[in-house]
Amino acid sequence: MNLDNKITIIPFSPSLKEEIKILNLEWLKKHFRVEPKDELVLSDPQGEIIDKGGMIFYAKYNDKIVGTVSLLKIDETTFELNKMAVTDGIQGLGIGQKLMEHSLKIAKQKTIKKLILYSNRKLLPAIYLYKKFGFVEVPLEEGVYERANIKMEKII
Repeated sequence: MNLDNKITIIPFSPSLKEEIKILNLEWLKKHFRVEPKDELVLSDPQGEIIDKGGMIFYAKYNDKIVGTVSLLKIDETTFELNKMAVTDGIQGLGIGQKLMEHSLKIAKQKTIKKLILYSNRKLLPAIYLYKKFGFVEVPLEEGVYERANIKMEKII
């Protein structure tokens, strides 16, 4: 099914601040556990992401917010692809791919040089998506997220 014309990607607005929390808590509770760092960022996306130079995007499908992704600013040229989630029941429709395409387009527009991400090897569809878009595995430092057992990056 081609959903390209039914999925729109929209930027963060204060009226959508709860959506990033709802989507990510659903995903975290299903696959892992909510870590203190998650709670901090998800409770204040404006202060923890937007005000620090980052960006949040949402996937809208049938007038409902069904997915999200964030770009957290690490420094002037490096951002972390973070807090990507698609609501249960509609995974596999290409929404994650649309969020990734949009994130990469924005990264190029903003002259971001490198995107990094942390994930877990058991999330096979996610790892496949990241590799499809050119992310490669790099050494993982300790203590970023308990659930992370792989770090990947993409030079833009």
